[in-house]
Amino acid sequence: MTGVLRPGHAAVRVLDMKEAMHFYGEVLGLIETGRDSYGRVYYRAWDERDHNSIILREADQAGIDFFGFKVDSPATLDKLEADVRAYGYPTERIPAGDLLQTGERVRFEIASGHAIELYAEKGKANSPQMVDNPPPWNPESERGIAPIRFDHGLLYGPDIEKVQDFFVNVLGFYLTEQILLEDGKTQLAIWLACSNKAHDIAFVRHPEPNKLHHVSFLLESWEKVLRAADIMSMNRISIDMGPTRHGVTRGTTIYAFDPSGNRFETFAGGYQTYPDWDPLTWTWEEVGAAVYYHDRQLNPAFLEVVT
Repeated sequence: MTGVLRPGHAAVRVLDMKEAMHFYGEVLGLIETGRDSYGRVYYRAWDERDHNSIILREADQAGIDFFGFKVDSPATLDKLEADVRAYGYPTERIPAGDLLQTGERVRFEIASGHAIELYAEKGKANSPQMVDNPPPWNPESERGIAPIRFDHGLLYGPDIEKVQDFFVNVLGFYLTEQILLEDGKTQLAIWLACSNKAHDIAFVRHPEPNKLHHVSFLLESWEKVLRAADIMSMNRISIDMGPTRHGVTRGTTIYAFDPSGNRFETFAGGYQTYPDWDPLTWTWEEVGAAVYYHDRQLNPAFLEVVT
């Protein structure tokens, strides 16, 4: 793994910070790692090694501020910034320390209207209990749903062909899966990876730019997904769909909404893939099974509700 390593952070807008902190800290079970002078609150999942992965900001409209990827070195950050500019996207250098425990970031806007960031340095969350003779789990992994890590995001916007071209030819991702529209050529959705996961980010064609469909958190097993559904119901969390299985990625999943209306996913499973594999293609006749393999039909809210 070189270049872009993984999704590193997502900055999510919430309507009521106190309500959001209860949800992300106690129900979802993330660990608060700091607050800054801008009023942003930082979290990580219990098995993540970096200081933060989810950043909350109170605003009058829910959604996403930016989505960040960690790269393997400052030299790679410099190279990719030059490549992004050569592709035609202006970049902005955000100084170290603007986000807690985070080094310089390179930010730019892609064709779907989303702000994407690259960075090379972030403070460590490691404690001796995490890296020296570590146990398989710790008490922090038992609070709330307790995902292992922030895993990926699904973003909605236009021009996803341009998005794919940029991620593949500039950032070094590869296409793992796609859903085609009725004409058999136009992409409805694309799944892209920079690792050997089924995907690290995905996009769905949508007329409005810069929309968030969901941020996703990894659980260890199907049983943990079922437990997550129980916790959501006990806390009266609005569930969108599931528990069920995707055809795309093969992951077992449940979708729900935070108190501000931002959708999130808790999932397990999925396959491992490699850059030399051909992408998996789903035709319009099987789009229901692609998204919800058991029901084999789309929930209209899944496509239409975004923030």
